[in-house]
Amino acid sequence: MKILLVAINAKYIHSNLAVYCLKSYAAKRGIEVELTEYTINHRRDDILMDIYQRKPDVVAFSCYIWNLEFVQDIAADLYKVLPDLEIWGGGPEVSYDAEKFLAKHPEFRGIMKGEGERTFCELAGLYQIYGKEAVNKLDECHGIVWRDPKGEISQGLPQAPISLDEVPFIYEEYENMMPFENRILYYETSRGCPFSCSYCLSSIDKRVRLRSMELVEKELQFFLDHKVPQVKFVDRTFNCNHRHSMAIWRYIKEHDNGITNFHFEIAADILNEEEMDLLATFRPGLAQLEIGVQSTNIQTIHEIDRVMDFDMVTQKVQRVASAENIHQHLDLIAGLPYENLESFKKSFNDVYRLRPQQFQLGFLKVLKGSKMYEKAGEYGIVYHTRPMYEVLSTNWLTYDEVIYLKGIEEMVEVYYNSCQFRCTMLALEAEFDTPFAMYEALAEYYEENRLNGLKHSRMGRFDILHDFILSYVKKEHAPKYEDDLLMDLYLREKSKSRPSWAADLSGYKSEIQEFFRKEAEEKRYLKDYEGYSWKQILNMTHVEVDSKGKWTLFDYKRRDPLTKDAKTYRILERKEEERA
Repeated sequence: MKILLVAINAKYIHSNLAVYCLKSYAAKRGIEVELTEYTINHRRDDILMDIYQRKPDVVAFSCYIWNLEFVQDIAADLYKVLPDLEIWGGGPEVSYDAEKFLAKHPEFRGIMKGEGERTFCELAGLYQIYGKEAVNKLDECHGIVWRDPKGEISQGLPQAPISLDEVPFIYEEYENMMPFENRILYYETSRGCPFSCSYCLSSIDKRVRLRSMELVEKELQFFLDHKVPQVKFVDRTFNCNHRHSMAIWRYIKEHDNGITNFHFEIAADILNEEEMDLLATFRPGLAQLEIGVQSTNIQTIHEIDRVMDFDMVTQKVQRVASAENIHQHLDLIAGLPYENLESFKKSFNDVYRLRPQQFQLGFLKVLKGSKMYEKAGEYGIVYHTRPMYEVLSTNWLTYDEVIYLKGIEEMVEVYYNSCQFRCTMLALEAEFDTPFAMYEALAEYYEENRLNGLKHSRMGRFDILHDFILSYVKKEHAPKYEDDLLMDLYLREKSKSRPSWAADLSGYKSEIQEFFRKEAEEKRYLKDYEGYSWKQILNMTHVEVDSKGKWTLFDYKRRDPLTKDAKTYRILERKEEERA
């Protein structure tokens, strides 16, 4: 029997850790299966044809909120062209209403519920032993819901959780890690979560299981030895076990290769002194922390069964930020119970003022199996029928207000999370009462000028922000903002073109050339350009002259490890002043 595992990822850079674990777990027990990955950007017909040409006997789809519609459509058509094909599903998007799903989708033989390593192995073993007759033996497999040959839907006994030390470390099985080249590497050292957040599926399993540090250290060293760019831990609350988190953080610090970045999802308010002291010693860029705040409304936090002290979060985030070595990513969720528009504005301003490197404004997704799903009627939550099940309105938030917040989200993504407008946006805050008011005005400007829904170049975004600023500030303040915009423009890269509103630097051409002639000889600032001529150095760097005649030198060989901005020097009367 040819058994095929199928993953359909959201983007090419993502990999599906789950299907690789299933394949490896089965292989270690003598059961060989094939695996293939696609993305939701592939044409559905192309996926259908590729699976068909592989001629599988059994196909098992990994089902998530972002790919379920793809899976349903492809499975329905596969069944038409391969009517004897056994089709299975698994994953969070089908585990919690398996009976309903099977009743609606007759092409599926069954669903694997919950974690899948042992369940898939048992199921694949039945097909290998009995072939097509395995359909009469499915009651021997735990953790599944299935349709028998008569069409009756049955549910088997639950599957016992496995030890995390049984979960395969998939990456060492592939020479040079070829399937994962240029992709995010996901890694798991714990399952379960001690918290009970009502919007989250992780709260269903409160038993936190840990992988042994003996294995974890060996696997961390594998990543470090291979100098992978980033490892993203999928542990739901990484620091819920202090001893475990400290052991891992100590190891990556002591064995740092100067390249690899590790991403952790944590609860900031439970960070303790020992953890923060250790984090403060990390190489800049060694780690990044994702922190879900979700709301600062106390009633909302209580209603969603979340344990979070925002005052404590503030202290811990600021403490971590003070070391200037760790990227912090903070989240909010719009559409939660008791969070109306005014309350959300306050939550936005509270979190924004912590100045994380990334500030994600998300919208509630009503996930099957979550407590929020069960209480949606009580909260008046109306949400999309199709995945991603995103909120449309609640008892506290109208659909008009949701649309309005979508505009704010877009402005935050473009002008904050892109990290391309730091200087300008920081200065621009002074023109508004609150950060939210600034993004609100930007969103309204886009709407009034019909700029939404269009593709804008990087330079186009600078032009739009420039014109927006001129509509808000006094004319005499415009040169200062233009200086900030040019600083932002050149911090990222040596732009091949200049904005139409930027000053013409041709009058400084001779002085700039003379500066680079001397710099090529003396290397007062640009220590990493040995062997280059002054013309080459001029082309590899940039000098900007601001509205007050002050010079700034941009060095693109040296960059901030957190922001990726070029290192800058203020050139003033032949004396250097490194930009703060």
